[in-house]
Amino acid sequence: MIDFREITQDNFKECIKLKLKEGQNKFVASNLYSLAQAGVWKEAEPFVIYAGETMVGFIMYCFDEKEKSGDLWRLMVAGEFQGMGYGKQALQKMIEHFKTIKDCRKIFLSYVPGNESAEKLYRFVGFKANGDIDNGEIVMEMKI
Repeated sequence: MIDFREITQDNFKECIKLKLKEGQNKFVASNLYSLAQAGVWKEAEPFVIYAGETMVGFIMYCFDEKEKSGDLWRLMVAGEFQGMGYGKQALQKMIEHFKTIKDCRKIFLSYVPGNESAEKLYRFVGFKANGDIDNGEIVMEMKI
C-alpha cells in the first residue's frame, strides 16, 4: 500500500533527488520544477508517494472549482521503483480522493506523445483520450 505525504523540510531534498529512468526526463517535469509550479499556482497539491517508509515517487493534482473537475498535473515514480504497481496505486488513490468531492464530475490528465507506458497505465485505470491536445500533450479524461 502507498500513501501520500506532505512535502516538508525533512523530505524535500529526498523528493527533488528522485530520478526517472534514463530517457524519461522528456516525458515528466522534474519534481523541483513541479514544486516551483505549486508555489505559483496555489491550487496545486503536491505530495510525495511512500510505500511504507520508502519514498517512491511524486504526485501533484488539484480540483478546479470552476470546471468541477480534478486535474492530475504530475505523476512520477522513481526509476528504481517502476514496474512495482506504485503508479497504478497512486492513480487509484487520487481517483478515490476526487470521488469524495461532491461536485467533481471528471478527472483530466495529459501525457507527452511517445510515453507509451504512461498511456497504457492511464488507459488501464479507466482514462480515455478525449481528442484534445494541451501544449502538445494528449489529454485524457475519466468521468466519475
